[in-house]
Amino acid sequence: MVGLGPRRQPSRKGSMADMPRDLLGEIRRLEDIFTVDTPKLKAISDHFVSELAKGLSKEGGSIPMNPTWCMGFPDGHETGTFLALDMGGTNLRVCEIRLPEGKGEFDIIQSKYRMPEELKSGNAEELWNYIAECLAEFIAYHHEGEKLDKLPLGFTFSYPATQDYIDHGVLQRWTKGFDIDGVEGKDVVPPFEKAIAERGVPIKLTALINDTTGTLIASAYTDSEMRIGCIFGTGCNAAYMEHCGEIPKLEHMNLPKDQEIAINCEWGAFDNEHKILPRTQYDVIVDKDSPRPGQQAFEKMIAGLYLGELFRLVLVDLHENPNVKIFEGQDISVLKQAYSLDSSFLSDIENDPYENLQETHDKFLAELKLKCTKPELELVRRLAELIGTRSARLSACGVAAICKKKGYKTAHVGADGSVFNKYPHFKARGAQALKEILDWDKGRDGKPLVPGQGQDPVDIKPAEDGSGVGAALIAALTLKRVHGGNTYGIRDPESMKN
Repeated sequence: MVGLGPRRQPSRKGSMADMPRDLLGEIRRLEDIFTVDTPKLKAISDHFVSELAKGLSKEGGSIPMNPTWCMGFPDGHETGTFLALDMGGTNLRVCEIRLPEGKGEFDIIQSKYRMPEELKSGNAEELWNYIAECLAEFIAYHHEGEKLDKLPLGFTFSYPATQDYIDHGVLQRWTKGFDIDGVEGKDVVPPFEKAIAERGVPIKLTALINDTTGTLIASAYTDSEMRIGCIFGTGCNAAYMEHCGEIPKLEHMNLPKDQEIAINCEWGAFDNEHKILPRTQYDVIVDKDSPRPGQQAFEKMIAGLYLGELFRLVLVDLHENPNVKIFEGQDISVLKQAYSLDSSFLSDIENDPYENLQETHDKFLAELKLKCTKPELELVRRLAELIGTRSARLSACGVAAICKKKGYKTAHVGADGSVFNKYPHFKARGAQALKEILDWDKGRDGKPLVPGQGQDPVDIKPAEDGSGVGAALIAALTLKRVHGGNTYGIRDPESMKN
């Protein structure tokens, strides 16, 4: 279970009593442009519902809505031993997960291997050989001298990929700092399997998955009310179960209409057309200066990668405004460096418990070489709150949209990612937005809602380990349905029966 850490002291109240008029005017302007009120939240959520449906249509839309070929939830009684491979941007994680007889239980052993920087811009063969060597080392260490049948593997490959089958995936484009020639536009499974076979590693790739789908399945394994898996971290995404009858783009496959299939939304691309999201001048700059302008509009307003940059752009703009006196007579060259601040900078400001914002003062001095006055500290605190609150409230629109589309009146949502787990008040602000969008007045127990009591009809909870346990479970579910005769979306079912 992902922990939320120790409870912090309540945030300090703050005072605008001694605020110079120019700074007070700017705070009011920033409140106007960064605040998303209830009617706007509802309008965004309604548009989100239609965009989710459009992504499932034959014509498609901005949100890809990728079918994952993970069909149905676990029932908690899956058994066996499975491997999971998680290929992240920094590390490679290999897990062995044993699912015992007990419902919703699992045992895990895991090892982490550093992903060498030179590999990330090397050639494809070196990458697959390195991964195969890590797997061989893991097996040799944990199963020395044992005669093993081929262990089923769930491979968490969290890069944009199209999948016609669960044991196949064509890389659309590299992300997370990778830039390896000869992989984009190709199926990543054959070269991976070739590298494993050359080393005689007793492994059979059973499922290629995305971490968001893994989050959904791992969380559902231990909680039967789980309906949606979300990532709120450096990026953002969600996955949920859809009935095949609601997916026109799969009509040609004649799948049973009531068959469930997990959809990897890739919802960071919501509103790429800029029809509904309340973008500020600063959001426009973030998009224009990004490597892919016009893409990932939603993600650029809510994800951890961009929160610090939005904050930085506002402060630079204020400093350059002749009518605003901020950081007067100081060198702001450090602040002028793009992406020099990340979301943890805002987290620390919001977590500062002191009435005089001493921790924030010290942070600006140490990291930005800026000495802030008391009014300037109040402004940066309010700005951090506004950006963090907008992120949480807009994030809730996506969750609300899936609930509306599916008709969920009550549900648990499993969430993971650094923003959800570490950003102060993110969960509470998101819960408040859900309450406004979905018009709750009573909790799931029928009593009036009390903040923080856990009775919200749709409750966002810390997720289970999606890229490890989730990957192993999807491998287990895939084998289970092959043996039951359901081979939809599996390229090589015969090899899984052995």
